[in-house]
Formats: sequence, structure tokens, C-alpha cells
Amino acid sequence: MTTFREGPRMIALPQRPRFTRRTLGTMTIGSMLALSACESSLLEVHDPDIILTATSAAAAISIKNGVLGYFSGATAGGESTFFFGGLLTDEWRSGDTFEQRNSADARLVAPTNSFLGGQLRALMRVRVQGRAAINALRQFSPTPVSNIGLMFALTAWAENQIGESYCNGIPFSDVNDGVIVYGAPVGVDSAFKRAINSADSALLNNGGTDAPRIANLAAVVKGRALLNRAQYAAAATAVTAVPTSFIYQDTHSDNASNNQIWALNTSAKRYVVADNEGGNGLPFKSANDPRLPTAGTGNAFDANTPFVNTTLWAKNDPVTIVSGIEARLIEAEAALKADNFPLFVSKLNDARATKASLTPLTDPGTPTTRADLLFRERAFWMFGTGHRLGDLRRLIRQYGRAPETVFPTGPWFKGGSYGGDVNLPASFEELNNPNVPQDQIKVSCIDRNA
Repeated sequence: MTTFREGPRMIALPQRPRFTRRTLGTMTIGSMLALSACESSLLEVHDPDIILTATSAAAAISIKNGVLGYFSGATAGGESTFFFGGLLTDEWRSGDTFEQRNSADARLVAPTNSFLGGQLRALMRVRVQGRAAINALRQFSPTPVSNIGLMFALTAWAENQIGESYCNGIPFSDVNDGVIVYGAPVGVDSAFKRAINSADSALLNNGGTDAPRIANLAAVVKGRALLNRAQYAAAATAVTAVPTSFIYQDTHSDNASNNQIWALNTSAKRYVVADNEGGNGLPFKSANDPRLPTAGTGNAFDANTPFVNTTLWAKNDPVTIVSGIEARLIEAEAALKADNFPLFVSKLNDARATKASLTPLTDPGTPTTRADLLFRERAFWMFGTGHRLGDLRRLIRQYGRAPETVFPTGPWFKGGSYGGDVNLPASFEELNNPNVPQDQIKVSCIDRNA
């Protein structure tokens, strides 16, 4: 069983589906479906862990709980975009011997990288099964309405995370009555629009005792997506009512998955906390910032890379995915874009006031240094939680900075030089989708460097 925390509650989740072989392409989003079209009994799949459609309230709740499990796998419960996004940027350094992780760290992520498929699949499962849960809950278990709102909110989170992490042109496929409906590649802005619409649906389909928590979750996700569309004032408006103390967490236990940030960093030493990575990176270790305590001696798994781990999380510690701190940072950015510099600094200090060891900030005084301060604060507050790649892409897209001034560049520490990737490509498995361009260079991306 897996447990997932919605605020103060612990919810028991069904065991995740087990699969006997990997499916290819966009079929992966429907990998939870039985092969009902197969006529031969030798090919029929009967797995009691897989709920295809809801026929009762209990089944609808099980689908909803399953989405929480998929959400965990797409965040800190699996090797998700939290990790590869951090490798591609300046959060993590590969202390591994696996080429898949090394190439991501060197900004040379090939579509054939075998780790990519699982990460995108995890996000798509949240999105597709979230919609299935919404339909099932509406039919068989419409109250509390906040369950439906939660499914919309998590769907919004997944849609936004796809837009922040992947190249311009990820297919959004769906499942209709057990049949995969292949989607065409869409631009990242379309992903953000979807996220905003889903967050709005979460706010509209909400009620009961859980309503405030779900409203806060949806509001911050909406604000984040609006930032990605450069709609700063609207983003600030979306999060105004979110208290700074709000948190929405992924939880872990010995009976289910451990905290994978702890597992792959502290325990297995495959990932290393980076420090001034590639010249442009932040001093995540040497800053000695209380928001990111670090430790570590000796070498990482590859026996050569000096090991640094964060002590922020222990084996089964929860990981905050969405928070009121992020709401204040969204408001700070909106104030910066409105040239309201006193409010900009005030909002940053509202967040810092939650940690006694942080001293108040002052206005650094120039457009460049103000933006640097904002994104530094975001980096230390939300380290390792899937925000950094989207932030660096926004520095390029919305702040006019050149890629080689924000991403790690120059000689790569394991040999050779950093590449030029600024996002994750779609996995080659997506070529199974007939709507995806078959050009092996593009591999389902309209523009890999969008």
C-alpha cells in the first residue's frame, strides 16, 4: 500500500499496477488498460490491481486514490522530472556511471535516453487517469465535491509540469472507452493554457471540508501556469488568498516508496548537490543557506565525483510540492514586473520571515540584480521540486537572457563540454503515435530548443 498526505490526513492507496512488458509510444499513457481488444484468450490480461472503469462508488474512490499514487511517482516518489530537470540545470550533478544521467547532466539529452519514457509516462498517467477519476466520481461518488476538485488540480499540475519540462511539441493523447485517442504535438503555451483551464475547473468543482486546501492547491498551480504565460498580474491575483503556511506534500513510508530524493542522493549517491555548476549555476552547497542544508564526504557512486547530499529530507520525509511560499514568490514577481520594487522586496521578505535564520532582503537596485535575486530565492526555496528548469526557460523566454548565460556551460566536469539543450525531449517511444513527425532528428518536438 502507498500513503499520500492531503494536508493532515493520510490516505491508503491501492498498489500500483504491475506490467509484464513495456509498451511503446503514446500507448504508454494507456498502459493501465487491459488489452481488451485481443480476441485470443492467451493474450487476455486479468489483473485485479487494474480498475478499468468504475461501476460503484468504491471503484470511483479507488481510481481517485490511484491518481494520488501516480502523482507521487511523478514527483518525489520516482525518478521524475524533478531529477532530470535538476540535472539539466544547476541543481544536481551526476555522480553516476549511467550514461542516461550523465548525458542529461551534460545537457545532451537524446530522445533515445531510456529514462525519458518513464518520466513523461508518469505525468501523462496523472493527466489521463485524473480525467477518468473525474468522470467516475461525478457518476458514482459526487460528494464531497472536493475530490473532483482535487483531480482537476492534480491534472493542472501535470499539464503545467509537462509544459515547463519538455520541448515545444509534446503530444497530449487521451483514452476514450478504453481506446487510445492519439493526440497531435502541442506547443508549450498550449500546455499552460490547459493547466489554467484545469485549475479553474478545480476551483469551480470544490466543496466540503477539504475545499480550502484544494482551492489553495489549484490557486498556486494556476498562478504558476499564468507566470509561464507572462500574465503576471493575473498570477498574483490567483494566489492572493493562499496563506503563506499552506503546503501540499508527497509523503512516503517503509510500507511504500521511500523519498526518492533521499534515496538517489543521500542513500545511493547517484545524484550530487551541485555548486556553481557550469559557471552560471548557483552555489547550492557553498552558500550554506539554511533552506538547503548540505553534508557529505568521500565520493559519489562513480567513485570520482566528490559527494554532496542535502539533509533537507530523510528516508521517509514528505516533500512539499505546492506551497504558500510559492504564492508569495509569485506575488513578488508580479510586483517586480509592475516596477513596484518596495512590494517586490516585501513579498520576498514575507516568505523569508517564515524561517528565523533568514535575514530580510533589501532592493538590489537594478533590473538585472532584481531578477537575479528573485530567481535565486525561488531556487533555494523550491530546490529539487521540479521548478528550476521552468525558471531557467522563463529567464530566456520572458527576461531576454541568452541560454548560455543561465544554463551550465563550458567544460563539463567529466570530460568534453556542455551541450545546448534547454529542455527535455519527448521519448522516442512517442514515434508510435501516427500524429508525431517521423523525422528522427525532431522526434516529436516542433523545436527542441523552444
